[in-house]
Amino acid sequence: MLLRDFLHLTFTSLSAHRLRSFLSALGIAVGIAAVVLLTSIGEGLRQFVLSEFTRFGTNLVAINPGRATTAGTSMGIFGSERPLTIEDAEALKRLPYVRAVVPFVQGNAEVEAGNRHRRTTVFGTGPQLPEAFSMAVATGHFLPHDDPVAPRALAVLGSKMRHELFGESTSLGQRITIGGSRYRVIGVMESKGTVLGFDLDDTVYIPAVRALSLFNRDGLFEIDVLYDEQTSVYRVVQGIKRTLEARHGREDFTITTQQQMLDVLGSILNVLTVSVAAIGGISLLVGAIGIVTIMTIAVNERTSEIGLLRALGAKQPQVLALFLGEAVAVAAIGGLSGLLLGVSLAWLLHFFLPALPVHTPLSYVIAAEVVAVGMGLLAGVLPARRAARLDPVEALQAE
Repeated sequence: MLLRDFLHLTFTSLSAHRLRSFLSALGIAVGIAAVVLLTSIGEGLRQFVLSEFTRFGTNLVAINPGRATTAGTSMGIFGSERPLTIEDAEALKRLPYVRAVVPFVQGNAEVEAGNRHRRTTVFGTGPQLPEAFSMAVATGHFLPHDDPVAPRALAVLGSKMRHELFGESTSLGQRITIGGSRYRVIGVMESKGTVLGFDLDDTVYIPAVRALSLFNRDGLFEIDVLYDEQTSVYRVVQGIKRTLEARHGREDFTITTQQQMLDVLGSILNVLTVSVAAIGGISLLVGAIGIVTIMTIAVNERTSEIGLLRALGAKQPQVLALFLGEAVAVAAIGGLSGLLLGVSLAWLLHFFLPALPVHTPLSYVIAAEVVAVGMGLLAGVLPARRAARLDPVEALQAE
């Protein structure tokens, strides 16, 4: 059988039974559209979270108080005999490959300026925070390199906090009260926006030691270390471990690299993407079952036609290929329609809900169409084999 005749017979059969072909393709289209839409949402969320997480760079190491247990649960500061201190952070600065060390204390306090006041997040930190987290100062300057254990009462405002407290007036040099203590404003940060749901512009930055006193804490929440990109993370971790073990007498802290955080986060988000794709795959399976059903009915209806083809010299493989071609054509058309529908729905969803990240990778589009054709091929095998094995004489006698 010539390829031209094969294609003519295939598409003639499909056009002769338009409703049946449409319903078969519709089942595949709905399945593919569901897979594309759900995986687009899942992949969009994954890329959004990872991009937010890496906005501060990837050569960061976080050190938290408390030794992680064998079950993987960190006891935090309650599991540490010696909390992390400002002196620990200063000791880490002496490592040769360390570019910046940032002590962290976080809490919530009342901030007042004149007759305006509001409760907000207060970060106790060090002067190297802008370098470590790629944050810039819009006006003024960040916390200076004062004596780390006796710094001056200075504060830097987030852009939103500056507007809330001072409106259009200048804030540099003004006095504010944080938790009952007076501070002088020396800088305002550039807008950083929201990162993983946390508004970095609605904050106040003060020296870490003063934050410890403000929140009545004995130790730091965390120490973040920015290291040279050319240095292996293993060397950095070992250097931090040796330094802190020498100061604490034992390993009563937990070191987490940025890559470890990304790996855990990425694996969780990958599971999410696969899970939503599996949900959409159920619809695709239903569509494949529909092709099996429709093709089986087609074989029963076209028994005499099959007998005529066999009587005219068509061999079993040719009849098999003819019915498989119909199944694949239906699935391919349904797959393309589903792709267009899924991508269009994803675009419309993002258009009406801009805050919802949606991303449809080209690899997903290609994979979806390949899956659709593969499902059509598998679904058409049994009906096609049954058609190919019909006895020509009995098939011609069938009504």
